[in-house]
Amino acid sequence: MIALVTGASRGIGRGIALSLGEAKATVYLSGRTASGLDSAAAEIERRGGTAVPVVCDHTDDAQVDALFSRIPALDLLVNNVWGGYENHPNGLGMDPFWKMPLDDWDGMFTRGLRAHIAASRLAIPRMLPAKRGLIVTTLAWLSGKYLRHLYYDLAKQSCARLAYALALELKPHGIASVALAPGFVRTEAVLAAHAKHPFDLSGTESPEYIGRAVVHLAQDPEVMSKTGRVLTAAELAREYSFTDVDGRQPTAFEFPPGMALD
Repeated sequence: MIALVTGASRGIGRGIALSLGEAKATVYLSGRTASGLDSAAAEIERRGGTAVPVVCDHTDDAQVDALFSRIPALDLLVNNVWGGYENHPNGLGMDPFWKMPLDDWDGMFTRGLRAHIAASRLAIPRMLPAKRGLIVTTLAWLSGKYLRHLYYDLAKQSCARLAYALALELKPHGIASVALAPGFVRTEAVLAAHAKHPFDLSGTESPEYIGRAVVHLAQDPEVMSKTGRVLTAAELAREYSFTDVDGRQPTAFEFPPGMALD
């Protein structure tokens, strides 16, 4: 399997890349942080995969073109790169949208959704000759509820729509497209916040839980039956009978009361 994971230097992108390495895939991993990519690549190789780390700013079309020029064929694209938290080191607030800076829009749409579209349009021609492939777009999701930050909510809803639209266009070519949501993940940022102000981590999952979900999707010969859907790591863990790194099967994440509206 030949895969590309964007935004793989940390967080769930790194977890997905490591899980693919454990499945002995060839993993191209991209992002802006060379040290993070190199660290992930070394771990992929240790697990038996083949790693090709590529420093790439996914807002720069020339850099994205250069990344894909190194990839002649592709079985799996994971759209994960995301810039929406760069102005919010302490997490997103829930201010009324008319008080939000427009810079938030750029982080979530230019460095998020547009980057997914740019990668997808270059990945698809590398899947078409084989008449098979899978595009996974990661997102935050709570059954379509409003996520209390207008730009964030629109970006995530758009990711779901992107997956659906790609599924319809690509179905005749045997290429599946899904949106995939993790739960409450112990990313580096979450653990740093916990170190400052401890909170309950009992319901959290490792970044590799969603990674194992991606691996099982990519290996499923019937994955086309899921194309166009929004899936969660928790539901796939039960369907495919895999666990997190600690042997647990965390359930689907539920936002605390007041954090999402419908």
